[in-house]
Amino acid sequence: MRRRLVLVAALATVLAVAVTGFAIAAGGGEEHSLTGTALERASAAAIEHTGGGTVIETETGDDGSAYGVEVRLSSGQVVEVSLDDSFVVLGTETDDDGREGADNEADAD
Repeated sequence: MRRRLVLVAALATVLAVAVTGFAIAAGGGEEHSLTGTALERASAAAIEHTGGGTVIETETGDDGSAYGVEVRLSSGQVVEVSLDDSFVVLGTETDDDGREGADNEADAD
């Protein structure tokens, strides 16, 4: 009887750890599209920083920044602008033809 109780407790513990790990993996670090005022402010900051263009994607929690905004320039080049939670530009990354470019740190002056 005691052996069965220990086995059930061990299985319950393994199951709890597995479920917790799955929940963390499925939900951790997820990026979501911006909406409302955050979308407006992030888009405006990114377009101002790039000198124009069209916002093609936005997300939260991107690469250590609060917001990420992808802007397609008139040349066709795509630039991802990283912003902090106050919508200040932290840096940019160029994506040419779907290939990741080098990081270009921006001055937040």
